[in-house]
Amino acid sequence: MDHTAKKLTLWALAWPIFIELFLQFLLGAADTLMVSRISDDAVAVVGFSNQLFSAVMTLFVTVASGAGILIAQKLGARKGEDARKIGIMSLTVSGGLGLLLSVVLYLYPKEISAWLQLPGELLPLAETYVSIVGGGMVLVALMSSLSTAIRNTGNTKGPMYIAIGMNVVHVALNYAFIFGVWGFPKLGLLGVALSTVICRLLAVLVLLYMFLHTFERRIALRDFKLFDRGLFGEIMRIGWPLGVNMSCWVFSQMAIFSYIAMIGAAELAARTYMNTLESFCFMLGYSIALALQIQIAHLFGAGRMQEAYRTAYRGLAIGLGLVFVNALVIYAIGKPVLGLFTQDSTIVAFGVSLLGLNILLQPGKMVNMALQNSLNAVGDTKYTMWISLSSLSVIATGVSYWFGIGLGWGLTGIYVAMIMDEYLRGALSFMRWRGRKKLREAGGDMAVEVKPIRGVRQKGALDV
Repeated sequence: MDHTAKKLTLWALAWPIFIELFLQFLLGAADTLMVSRISDDAVAVVGFSNQLFSAVMTLFVTVASGAGILIAQKLGARKGEDARKIGIMSLTVSGGLGLLLSVVLYLYPKEISAWLQLPGELLPLAETYVSIVGGGMVLVALMSSLSTAIRNTGNTKGPMYIAIGMNVVHVALNYAFIFGVWGFPKLGLLGVALSTVICRLLAVLVLLYMFLHTFERRIALRDFKLFDRGLFGEIMRIGWPLGVNMSCWVFSQMAIFSYIAMIGAAELAARTYMNTLESFCFMLGYSIALALQIQIAHLFGAGRMQEAYRTAYRGLAIGLGLVFVNALVIYAIGKPVLGLFTQDSTIVAFGVSLLGLNILLQPGKMVNMALQNSLNAVGDTKYTMWISLSSLSVIATGVSYWFGIGLGWGLTGIYVAMIMDEYLRGALSFMRWRGRKKLREAGGDMAVEVKPIRGVRQKGALDV
């Protein structure tokens, strides 16, 4: 096996992504744990704000995600110069969109939070946190574009190393600003916001240096003037459905958070703590799903359609085992872990009641992630967009309100609706992948496949 093949195996791609995701999880857990020392209201504001930031990120993630898939496909097809151009355009366009969003969030944090139904007593804290962290949204845009481009070349270790450094600095600065140690002022939630922006700035600088040396021909500053209309059209053809898909998911989560906010601040804090625990449950599976997307896009670009088809099922089987075990572990240790974050018995009780449902939720989410990422890798992004638009708007948003608010089932009702949504989208994605529509259209080695005669195993027939 040559160096390139080794670099693009599922394990070689997935483990650095997992380490990076795990460090992000630790960062989020440390954030939540430290912010909980300020107050449960501060935790609720951070959780609410993160949903808001995820929503606005969809604008530049549209470009970054489409570009990442195309970079992998072009490299698989040995079109390195096209991949380089795509990476450059992704960075400049995403950065411009991120700058625009930064201005809006910096100027109108209180108005946006009130419009999204944040309880009035939390608005002063939200105004501080949203204006500072939201004002640095351009850094998130640049990080997303840079890390996505680097990762889709097969270099998943680089972003991992940067995540390690970012975590260490962020936790240290959080501790310093929250507790006022090492000569730092005691700034509370304001300090957490400043720590976040500082760490993101440092990460962008290191990622940019790495990006300039990522492709075969080094990127110079003058290259950022480059714009290829044809290639950008390809980015958008793949990217805009991804943006709609992500927007649907994020806005459904924002709707769910607003429903929970209507129920009460304790429930909102409990959901924020559960988000942290759920991240531990699915991060292994998500790393497999991201690695699958990179690997399948390279195989698709190289015309190795049969291998791409089988790879999705292998990755899915591995992911299902991992998320199920993780969900069982968190169910077993969930109550004492929740007790580390808050002493409020009501919040702990809400969180514990959801742990059993989480065992049902995570396998459905894994099927959804693995097969939707596989479909996206071969350019079938419109299909994943339509099933997300339908299921997320009707079930995740509509049924959640009906169960949680209308029927008065609260958090439990909302989780039941979330489980229904994940399994429906997973089943629809499975049927689409099994049909191999995009793989057949692209040809490649799929062209040699012949339809088997009943009862006869023929040469060239695909096995799952």
